[in-house]
Order: sequence, then C-alpha cells, then structure tokens
Amino acid sequence: YDIRAKMGGLSLSMESFSPSFDLDAYRNLYPFESNFLDLDGVRMHYLDEGKGETVLMLHGNPTWSFYYRNLILALRKKYRVIAPDHIGCGLSDKPQRYPYQLSRHVSNVQNLLDELKLKKVHLIVHDWGGMIGFGAAVENPERFQSFVILNTGAFRLPQPNNFPLSIAFCRVPALGRFAVRVFNGFSKGASMLATVSSKVSEQEKQGLMAPYNSYANRVAIHAFVKDIPLNPSHPSYETLLQIESRLHLLENHPKQVIWGKKDFCFDDHFLREWKRFFPGISVVELPEAGHYVLEDAREEVIQIAGDFLGQVKSQKPAETNRSKVTRKESAKKR
Repeated sequence: YDIRAKMGGLSLSMESFSPSFDLDAYRNLYPFESNFLDLDGVRMHYLDEGKGETVLMLHGNPTWSFYYRNLILALRKKYRVIAPDHIGCGLSDKPQRYPYQLSRHVSNVQNLLDELKLKKVHLIVHDWGGMIGFGAAVENPERFQSFVILNTGAFRLPQPNNFPLSIAFCRVPALGRFAVRVFNGFSKGASMLATVSSKVSEQEKQGLMAPYNSYANRVAIHAFVKDIPLNPSHPSYETLLQIESRLHLLENHPKQVIWGKKDFCFDDHFLREWKRFFPGISVVELPEAGHYVLEDAREEVIQIAGDFLGQVKSQKPAETNRSKVTRKESAKKR
C-alpha cells in the first residue's frame, strides 16, 4: 500500500513516516492515506477522505481514528471526512512531556479546523471526543452544522453517578501509572468491557490497541485518565465548566444521539443529561451495544448517522431540532 503523509502542504516519503507498530497488519481494515498537521513541532495525524460537506470525527480514550474506520468508508462516498488522532494517540506524535489536558486538545482541534479552513462542519463524537468537540463548538457555534453523539459527555459528571472502579483505580498515583503504562491495563480492559458483541473480531480489538504497544506510547492513555475533572480543584474542571455553561449556544443545531445501553462507563446518567441540556433531542437507544457502540452496532450506527446527515443536508438553513419539535406539537393541537 503506497501511503504518503502530508505536512504543511509537502509530501513526506514513507521513510519519514514510521509508525510504532505494524500498520500494514491492519491495512485491510484501515485503508486510508495519512496526513499530518504540525502543531508547534508536534505532529497531529489525521485522515482526510472523500469530498462534499465536512464530517469531523473525534475519538476518545483509549482509541484512535481506527475506531471510525467503518463509518469513514460509508460516509466518504458523499462527504469529506476528517478524523484526527489526538496528540499522544494513534499515529500522532506521543511526546513524553506535553500538556495533555482538555484545553490543549480543544485548541488542537481548533487549529486543525483553521488550517483546513473548515466551515459548516458535521461533528461526530465519542467518549473524550464529546468534551473536546463540544469545547471547540461552543467557541465558534457558527462553524458547526450538526452533531452526532455516541456515548459521551460534554458536561460535569452526572450526580448521582456510577464512576467505574476500574477507571478510578487507574487514577491512583503510582499504582495507576503502573497498571496503565506498564501492563497496558486500560487498553486491555477497554477491549474486554467496552465491546459486548461477537461482531468484533480479534484483529479489530488488536487494531484498536495497536498504537499503544509500549510504556512510552501509553503516555496519553494515562494522561486522559488523570485529566477526568471530578472536582473543582482539578486543572481541567474550569475548562469543562465553561463548555457546559455554553452548551445552550448550540441548542438550535440539529443533533442525533446514538446510545449503546450496555455501556459500563457512559451509562444512562449521561444520557439523561443530554436530554436535560437539549430537551427534545433525537435519541436512538441500542440495547445490545456497549461503550464501543460503533463496534457493537456498526450497521445500525452507520445507517442512523447517514440518514441523519442526509436529512440535515436537505433541510433549509433555519431548520432546527427545536423547530421540528414545535411543529409536531402544533400538529397534535390541530
């Protein structure tokens, strides 16, 4: 497979791009060309597939753009799909000393949008991608056109909550680092707990974990776990609070929630919060899907997301979720 990586408008030969794992072993599942954005000397990897209106896909922890592979293949026929790997993840650089915090990840996405001059973006988010993506969206609501929400959050931890003990353990100083970075416990745990379907092959599970094959390459996995802002004293708490407080700026953007009901982490507490922040939001619940909803229910998610994006595309610019709900209520009264 002839892959060429691009940075700053220049092509880099394959010799300049050396993945830390055997990417060819997954090329049948991930047949995409790599692109890079230079962020102050740190390379952010991203996919840029297809033509048309832009769909931006943001992954979470401990996945990478590989998570979206099936959705990319389906949507690139009608859309331009952009799928980055957050710094420290996937094929992006993994600096050992880096501010792996929510605000920096949001800034990185904004820089990518600026560099590619993207407007009227359809945003698809999962896991950490929700906080990061909505963080970018509340900064510039006009830049975004619609949202597809896959088992994620963009607000403080719901109360009461069921914060998983397995994740809490990974936050314990020293012990957490040992479990996550030495034994790869977080990635391996996710491969077992986040998927509940037999549809997910062993090759696919290995592909999700492939970039995180050493202590050094797991730096961002541990950093993401530590960056979960559970209380006001946390460095990223204020950033998340600012995102949450401005979600109302996006109330008129069309949204589609697709929710795996067997999620051990983003459970129904989070789903209720989405409904609270955006009354009338469209929700499809998938009873036999877990946290990796796009793995467990790939056909359903592709169909629902594709139909939703097609509907948004065909609507008039002023069309909103709220206006649709209002018309339905009016029709009932008549």
